[in-house]
Parts: sequence; C-alpha cells; structure tokens
Amino acid sequence: MTANTEIDLNLTVDQVIISEHKTSGAKLIGHAHLNMPSSLNALTLDAVRVLFAAISQWSERGDIAGVLITGEGEKAFCAGGDVQALYRAAVSNRQAGGLVDLYPFEFFAEEYRLDYLLHTFNKPVITLGHGIVMGGGYGLFAASSYRVLTQRSKLAFPEITIGLFPDAGGSWVLKNLPQPVALFLGLTGSQVNATDALELNIGTHMIEHEQRQTFTEGLMALAWGQDDQGNRTLLDEYLVSCNCQGLRPGPELSAFADIEVDLTSLSHCVKSIVAMQGKSAWIDRGIGNLQKGCPVTAGIIFEQMHRVQTMTLAESFRMELAVATRCLQWPDFEEGVRALLIDRDGSPKWTVSSVDELSKEYVAAHFDENFVGLWPNNPLNNLD
Repeated sequence: MTANTEIDLNLTVDQVIISEHKTSGAKLIGHAHLNMPSSLNALTLDAVRVLFAAISQWSERGDIAGVLITGEGEKAFCAGGDVQALYRAAVSNRQAGGLVDLYPFEFFAEEYRLDYLLHTFNKPVITLGHGIVMGGGYGLFAASSYRVLTQRSKLAFPEITIGLFPDAGGSWVLKNLPQPVALFLGLTGSQVNATDALELNIGTHMIEHEQRQTFTEGLMALAWGQDDQGNRTLLDEYLVSCNCQGLRPGPELSAFADIEVDLTSLSHCVKSIVAMQGKSAWIDRGIGNLQKGCPVTAGIIFEQMHRVQTMTLAESFRMELAVATRCLQWPDFEEGVRALLIDRDGSPKWTVSSVDELSKEYVAAHFDENFVGLWPNNPLNNLD
C-alpha cells in the first residue's frame, strides 16, 4: 500500500512525486519518483529542493528503513540538470554585465549538497537507473548504495560537448575508476552500457527493463525490519533473485582491455585517445565527441582527475562548486549549449581551438574558490 507523505515542502511537487510505501515488515520505504519525462527527468532547482527536504527527513525517521529513487517514462532515469534553465541564466548575466540571476549557482550548491547527503546516507538507497543516466542523474545514481541498471541503461558524463565538466560527484566516480578509463570516459563523453557499468562497479545490479514495476512492488513486499544490517542482507538476497544475466548487452568498453591513456600531459592524453581510432564504432563516436568538444573542458577534466586523487568526498564537491561557478560565468558553457541545443548548428566557437592552445593558468583559474559577488566562502564548507 502506498500513501503520500505529509512532508510540507512549500513547493510544487509535480516534478518529483514523494510517497511512502508500507512493507510486509515493521518499516516504511521512502520513494522519490522524478516526474518530468518530457525533459528526460532533467533536474531543476525545485526538484533538487524537494528531494533534499524529503530525503533529509527520511534520514531522521525511525520508521523509514530505506529510500528508492526512480524516474518516469521509458527513456530515462535522469538526463542531468536542466541545461536550458542554466543557459538562460548565463545569458541574462552576460547581457547585464553582472550577476543578476543566481539560479545556476544556487542550483549547483544545492544539487551537490543533495548528492553528498545520498553518498553519506545512513540507510540503504536504491536507485533504478533505467535508460539514460547522465550528468546530474549520474550523480544521484552514483551516490546510491544500490545502483540498479537495466539492459537499456546508458550512462555518460557528456559535458565535453557543452563546455561544462563531470560534476555532481563526477569527480568521485572518475576517482574510483582506473585512471586511463576515467580519462577516456570523461574526455570522450562515451556512453557506458549496463555490462561495462557492472564490470567497473559503477552499477551494482541489473534487472529487466520491462520488470521495473514488478521490481518495485517486490521491494515493498520485503519484510523490512528494525535491524539495518538485516535489511541490507534481505535487500542483497532480493536483488540477486532479480538478476537477469542473460539480458546483458555486449561489452563495449571492457572489450578493449588495452585502453591506455598517456597521463603525462593533456596533449599526450588526447593524442593517445585519438590514436585508438578505428578499433570500434563506439570508440570512434567518443573520439568524435572529443575532437568537436570544448578544449577548456578537456583541460578541466585532466586537472580535476589529478586533484581528486588526494581529496575527501567533501573536498571533491567543494572543488566542483568552484569549477561549476567559473563555467557559468565564462563563455564556453553558453556557447556549447547554444550550438547543441538552442541554434543547433553544431558549430560552437570555443574560446580556444585546441588543447595545444590552452594555458595551464586559465584551466587553474577555474578551481579558484574566490566567489566574488556570490558567497564569502564556499557554501559547502560545512560538509564533513
């Protein structure tokens, strides 16, 4: 049985349906369902606030055993943040010659705080990442303790195409992959299927795409009890019983055990990826993204990967907020979105034409935490 919660969010909740499910045991399961299928469930600031309010309350309630996060529609769990809303704010700020629309900066700060909450959540979080899982959607998925895929899942950080960077915890995802693989995926924006995601521990389990509703109903039918470890054992057994190994798609990334990326410099790194051309159509698509993509983003990703190696989770989110702030104040993001989504001419005019022309100083400036005109200090400083 399902009942709507009594959480007073002081916001419209049409974009996110918050409910609580009775189980066959003594506990409830909190359920957050992204409900924006026309935009592939792209996250807005309101959606982030609804999610944060609900999940924060669930963390403190003794009658909640765990949390399920799902997305409406057949195509996507979540394709990322609402890029067009970010674009409109960036245009307004540029035209005004100052910060007149703070939406992007509020969005990033609150989105990253939500992701951190999920990463450190005190109960099981099960996210069903069916279909497209990208950007901010990847952030929600990766932050969950149980990351469930279907045979139609496609995961990517495609920010190289719009002048942004792998954020919302993307740094942490990349840190926990082999460095050559992480740089290949970050720099090419390549989509990873369920088989490769499981091999890389990006996902933990896989169910049949058409059985998503049945999976959810079975999850609620479990005898969730008072003991957290007992609940996790129960959940582990249930997920194993739902496994559909026979439907795994063919490997694309893991089929190439010899992926080697030169880590000595960004220029060498890019050249070593381009040298893989012809190995497969999948690899060639990624190389095409890199060659047409934003050189500044490539520089950010290369620096991001080096810096995150010695960071804590909280430090990585603070770094991402600094970089995201610069990206929304400087030209490449606006130009990338214009070319891809607004005018759709496919011909962005990046601030530099290649990584060979990119100065280390300009890349490093993206990591500066001097938030002039925004906050006196990084608003994520109070993360543990």
